[in-house]
Amino acid sequence: MAWVVIFISAKALKLERFGFEIKAYSLVYKNKGVNELLIKILGRTRSAVSVFANVSVIAGFIMMGFAFWFLLNNVSNFFVAQSEFNELTVLIPGVTLTSAPAITYFLLSIPIVLVMHEGGHGIVAALEKIRIKTGGFAIFIAMFAGFVEPDEEEFEKAKKISKLRVIGAGATSNVLFALVLGVILLTNPFFAMVVPEPLLSIFYELPEGVLILSIIENSGAEQAGLLGNDIITSINGIPILIPADFPSLNPGETATVSVLREGQPLNFELLVMPAPDDPERGLIGIMRDNSFTYKPVMNFIEWNDPTVSMFLLWLWMISFFIGIINMLPLPILDGGKFIHIIIDKRISEKAVKMTMWGIYAFTFVLFGLNIALSYMKSGWFTI
Repeated sequence: MAWVVIFISAKALKLERFGFEIKAYSLVYKNKGVNELLIKILGRTRSAVSVFANVSVIAGFIMMGFAFWFLLNNVSNFFVAQSEFNELTVLIPGVTLTSAPAITYFLLSIPIVLVMHEGGHGIVAALEKIRIKTGGFAIFIAMFAGFVEPDEEEFEKAKKISKLRVIGAGATSNVLFALVLGVILLTNPFFAMVVPEPLLSIFYELPEGVLILSIIENSGAEQAGLLGNDIITSINGIPILIPADFPSLNPGETATVSVLREGQPLNFELLVMPAPDDPERGLIGIMRDNSFTYKPVMNFIEWNDPTVSMFLLWLWMISFFIGIINMLPLPILDGGKFIHIIIDKRISEKAVKMTMWGIYAFTFVLFGLNIALSYMKSGWFTI
């Protein structure tokens, strides 16, 4: 529906006059003045860009290795340690992104991430004296893309190391931006949701558990002797630090609940009750404090607006993962070009093609397997 509105509006406004290409399935904008802008920026930042360009080659290998390790390890976890399996989905507005806030955060983040990514390619291309013919963005119904279009002849004539610097710069700029943003977000309680151990314990004061505000009458919690102001620390042996840690329970089963009462640890056995709105969902019978209780050690920034916090969290997530995933060796991604440049002219052209298609097939199957296993575990899920 959004695409229909965009398409009709673009036609009505006659955006072709301003450099837009409008088709039934896409809207593409190209600007021929990008090269001049990049040269001006390079004139003031040449030393820093030179260091960045060299780092991009090393970072390209690291990011590609990390992407493969993550996907392979994730598949392994599905079969040997399913609790550690990370569910993956492709973010597509209206398909896997369905909530209004999620779509809003995504749409606001994508232009920033694309500018960082394509700017990285472009500024290093200018450093390597490879002319950028055009730069711009494209919308393919529900998918977004940014691009800088180098002069193909100049790119082909460039040294292999120059090509690797240009290709690696896009993903490197995204990950470096995410790292800088991540350091800032370490002052934000919301960021604790994605910070792994041991960093979580270093940068945040961990909560003791989840506070009980009140007890539901005639519930298993009341009958077992739980009280308001008790702090739940575990349920059925599962550590509880925040409300999201509460496990799924079945009505009628007996649950073991551990609490802190005035600093003293206590254990209770209670009967799980059915939820009033969903008889198949189990409740222990409490009203809990659902506030986010992680406290940053570095608390020199006041985060008073949760909307800003969530937007920056999305921006961090999208920038980091677009950078990492972009270095996977697939035909449409930077990783595919990166590998092709490395092996090109070292072996015969036929062998290069066979090798690349073998790598593409393996990567596609691995990536697809992660998506498929996610759906096998949780079904079709949306954000």
